[in-house]
Formats: sequence, C-alpha cells, structure tokens
Amino acid sequence: MEISNMVQNGRAELAAERGFIKQVRILQLNIPHSPHVEAYENYINENYEMPTEQMDHFEEWQKPPKVQHEIDMVLRENHIG
Repeated sequence: MEISNMVQNGRAELAAERGFIKQVRILQLNIPHSPHVEAYENYINENYEMPTEQMDHFEEWQKPPKVQHEIDMVLRENHIG
C-alpha cells in the first residue's frame, strides 16, 4: 500500500501496462495534509525522483521503520487498512 498523488498513480499504471508490476488498484481519497503526510513527503523528496514516462523498470520506494510508521499513522487517521 502506498500513499501517492496523481502523477505517481499514472506511473504505477504505466508500469503495470508494461509488465513491470502485476497490477495497480487505486483508492481515491482526499487525505488532509498532516504532520505525518509532511514527514513522508519529505522523506520521498529527499530520497527518490519521480520516474519519467520513459521508465524501463519500476522501483518500489523502500521505507525505513520510522517512515513506515508515518504511513501507518496517515492510514489510521483516515480509517484505511
């Protein structure tokens, strides 16, 4: 499970179409910007770059336990999972 924006969703769908991943299921939500969301955004922005449409593989963004905790808190706050 990943928290993402529209561009990231599109890249995941493209990766599935190209066979880099098996499938994508997108749940559309309006998640408020909280300190947990901000912490996760900061981690992603500091450690990863958005793939272009010319991508030749799909990279799952690794999340250390501290970052996974932030994601878990976002999901809990929004009654998901």
